[in-house]
Amino acid sequence: MNNKTLIAMSGGVDSSVSAMLMCDKGYDCVGAMMKLSSATRPEDEEDARLVADSLGIPFYVFDFSEQFRADVIDVFVRAYENGTTPNPCVICNRHLKFDRLMQAGRELSCERLATGHYARVEQDADTGRFLLKKALDPSKDQSYMLYSLTQDQLARVQFPLGSLSKDAVRKLASERGFANAKKSESQDICFIPDGNYAEFIEEYAGSHCPDGDFIDSDGRILGRHKGIIRYTIGQRKGLGIAFGEPMYVLRVDPQDNTVTLGKNEELFSDTLTAKDINLISCDRILGSLKVTAKIRYRHAEQPATAEQLDEDTLQVVFDEPQRAITPGQAVVLYDGDVVIGGGTITT
Repeated sequence: MNNKTLIAMSGGVDSSVSAMLMCDKGYDCVGAMMKLSSATRPEDEEDARLVADSLGIPFYVFDFSEQFRADVIDVFVRAYENGTTPNPCVICNRHLKFDRLMQAGRELSCERLATGHYARVEQDADTGRFLLKKALDPSKDQSYMLYSLTQDQLARVQFPLGSLSKDAVRKLASERGFANAKKSESQDICFIPDGNYAEFIEEYAGSHCPDGDFIDSDGRILGRHKGIIRYTIGQRKGLGIAFGEPMYVLRVDPQDNTVTLGKNEELFSDTLTAKDINLISCDRILGSLKVTAKIRYRHAEQPATAEQLDEDTLQVVFDEPQRAITPGQAVVLYDGDVVIGGGTITT
């Protein structure tokens, strides 16, 4: 494998320092930015290009907007319409950044891809498998978002920031004179910068999501909701109806067009099922495996037992009930700092 490496550059400080570190290590680097939607900001492209110029490396912009629309936005919209809550960053990593961008890199003779993610990759000396591991800075760890990476992808990817803190990254950027050294991080979904998911979905789909009934766990009607795309498991605010006590979304049922509400204690469950699984540290989970598991990006991982029911199904039973297990989100399994794998929560 040659040392020519494609650097995924977003215009942010993380990918800029990633590019710098790869150049400093002697890799033959090529900068690349993915244009994914009309929400891609011209200033981000300019920031990335300025960093590439300062490093003396070529810079390309790849227009992947059609594939992004088909593989990410369409999936996002359908998920909400079907009463689930997707994670578009996980989907984008799978289909765009570590698939289509890697392909584009190969067309430029780049055998490797480096990104600004906070995670680590190591090869197991005994098995030869490539392992995905948490970043050393737990506050920045992004391994959850990367659980879908395959062995071929892990063999070709590098995460230069995996052993660094965010403060250290900003310091390196300042020392190198990068104009984006103090640039704030994007907190929103890139194609919905104002955060109004429901408005975006209705405009994208070209139709209004119909009103329906709020019900309780016994099926009694409590009031009217404004369309299932406006609700997700665990939600309390924005229900648009007053109760004598706090009420939360327990279930979203697209078939009956109902949203079930209940008390906070009704949100807790100890068991989930996941499909569309990807395993990294092993080919298959044999028997019952003690793990820790995360059910959303900001969830603190919890002790659990995982069992693989078939080729594409996991069952995870937590030692203690967890709040708001949400279909559409990813469950990711860990053994210490090693990612075992994960899948999409279905129930």
